[in-house]
Amino acid sequence: MSEKESVILVTGGAGYIGSHTVRMLAEQAGRRVVVLDNLVFGHREALISPGVELVEADMADARSVAEVFGRYQVDAVVHFAAFCYVGESVTEPLKYYQNNTAAPLTVLAAMRESGCDKFIFSSTCATYGDPVEVPMSESHPQNPINPYGRSKLMLEQILADCERAYGIRSVRLRYFNACGCSLDGRIGEDHDPETHLIPNVLRAVLGETGPMTVFGTDYPTPDGTCIRDYIHVEDLASAHVRALEYLEGGGATTACNLGTGKGASVREIIEAAERVTGKEVPVRYGERREGDPPELVANAAFARETLDWEAKIVDLDQIIGSAWAWMTGERKGHY
Repeated sequence: MSEKESVILVTGGAGYIGSHTVRMLAEQAGRRVVVLDNLVFGHREALISPGVELVEADMADARSVAEVFGRYQVDAVVHFAAFCYVGESVTEPLKYYQNNTAAPLTVLAAMRESGCDKFIFSSTCATYGDPVEVPMSESHPQNPINPYGRSKLMLEQILADCERAYGIRSVRLRYFNACGCSLDGRIGEDHDPETHLIPNVLRAVLGETGPMTVFGTDYPTPDGTCIRDYIHVEDLASAHVRALEYLEGGGATTACNLGTGKGASVREIIEAAERVTGKEVPVRYGERREGDPPELVANAAFARETLDWEAKIVDLDQIIGSAWAWMTGERKGHY
């Protein structure tokens, strides 16, 4: 019997952040990558790196997962596959607990069976809930206020149990606001529906939607609009590569915030979009949305200390410029 080929298994690797990470793993880190994705939200065309194999299957399908682990020596799992619409999680909580919490147990069971002991988890700052301090560090209380955040926190807790029982070490990466597209314009952000601020601002500029709605102008912030920490997708991808290297070097289970440590308001995003596009953003103003805190900003010092990682693409004009180039380029915002 021939020796199994060693691979990194990326669940949800055809999605927005997943596809950027797969590309960085394959092209910059020189890894052999297998993607497991059901393509409900992912895009086959986003997997542009030579040699990347796509297994079109659901992570809850035990047979498909077992076939991957039977065919390959899986060295580590990088786990992205999840539903991520906060509002939908409130109206369809069972959908989120099934997909985000229960389905990954199939992958963890296969890891236990095969002896794979490294798991990189795409978690979220939504596990913290409403901020009690800003910027938010990893020691911030985890008290999520919606099923999406709770579904992610539950998997974090399951991972802690799996380490104690089976020796599966993990890095839990808690993102703040993912944004932008690849700097070379080859892959980008293509959600349906789209809920992220930057692409929706740019879609309003392009006339693909009506005016951009600003929800609330009376927050206790300098300009009255919400402040968020916007982190470029290529910085998120590089953090996953660093987390993998950290575990390969024997690093212990840990959790790290991923952000720039600097917030930008909704008005600042709109102003930057007008600078980048040279066009006026059509805007209308609405009431605050329930559950929107005034400010969410990461304290990302621990990621610097532990993973030797920090965000590099922090200029708002560059971030928005990468999204604008993608949306107006050859692909017109679609793969």
